[in-house]
Amino acid sequence: MSLAHTAAEYMLSDALLPDRRVSRLKGLRLELPLDKMIKFITVGFPLLLMSLAFAQEFSSGSPISCFSPSNFSVRQAAYVDSSCWDSLAHHKQDEAGQYKVKSLWPHKALPYSLLALAVAMYLPVLLWQYAAVPALSSDLLFIISELDKSYNRSIRLVQHMLKIRQKSSDPHVFWDELEKARKERYFEFPLLERYLACKQRSHSLVATYLLRNSLLLIFTSVTYLYLGHFHLDVLFQEEFSCSIKTGLLHDETHVPDLITCRLTSLSVFQIVSLSSATIYTILVPVIIYNLTRLCRWDKRLLSIYEMLPAFDLLSRKMLGCPINDLNVILLFLRANISELISFSWLSVLCVLKDTTTQKHNIDTVVDFMTLLAGLEPSKPKHLTQQVCDEHP
Repeated sequence: MSLAHTAAEYMLSDALLPDRRVSRLKGLRLELPLDKMIKFITVGFPLLLMSLAFAQEFSSGSPISCFSPSNFSVRQAAYVDSSCWDSLAHHKQDEAGQYKVKSLWPHKALPYSLLALAVAMYLPVLLWQYAAVPALSSDLLFIISELDKSYNRSIRLVQHMLKIRQKSSDPHVFWDELEKARKERYFEFPLLERYLACKQRSHSLVATYLLRNSLLLIFTSVTYLYLGHFHLDVLFQEEFSCSIKTGLLHDETHVPDLITCRLTSLSVFQIVSLSSATIYTILVPVIIYNLTRLCRWDKRLLSIYEMLPAFDLLSRKMLGCPINDLNVILLFLRANISELISFSWLSVLCVLKDTTTQKHNIDTVVDFMTLLAGLEPSKPKHLTQQVCDEHP
């Protein structure tokens, strides 16, 4: 009997979780993996394209090449290139003989528009960092700590029960006290459950999360409008007619009315425009899927922690509309599952519980660890029969 008791003590001691309070904050993930991927693409991709545009400009020199008259000197030809790039307007003569001017400024504004896009896409990230991360980090640290502590309390409780059972000379007294403790719910620690229930009535985190993804959709829509309205009109125009007869050259007869110029950076402009439209089109369903995750509960995570005493949000049907702070916290608990040391232990116990439910009445980790320690989870039948025989 002493050897069995010692083996049970070793088993329960090994089941206790180590304390990791110091290193927990460093490894905490305050951004979901999908959100991080969206951030890297929406912010990093425009910056990558901007560097491509600047690299093309620095490597090839002038972004346009104008066909100046043969009697122009080298300095005059350079002036034509510079003047046409500054104006960047296409002059087209209509049927009435009037010139219509079409601006080609998106070519000149390409790197700066990409920089503005990257800054705009980073604004939702800043919103989340300053409006939600401080409260979320404190919530996660408290909940993770309480989940692991609740598991440890259950193991220590079984250790204490084992010691009492060994010291008790009358088994009837022990089982009567144990049944009374279960009836009075002494084993339950409702602080965490009540805290999570309060989070169902809070909506600050979920509002910030919805606003973050909504801003991404809005900025993506603005990007579509910009590309469709400004880039599409000049996407395939490689040559344009430039007029330099302005200012002092207005009355010069040897200067032609229009000079044909070619955009040498058109290929880069097309690559940037088409790739931006493609990438952000792919991201739209990803962002929408990110929002739909708030419409359902992660019941698998909750069902595993149902084995903890006083953690019966599912069985007592306490879950209502999933659009609240509790659902956001559950998403981040799933992302920080490596920080939940108790999760792996409870997952194993849940699997073992499913295989033994036909033989024993096991509801919590206390019941299961009691069984593993060599105690019956409920009063043995022979003791119950003995009481009935003594008091017919």
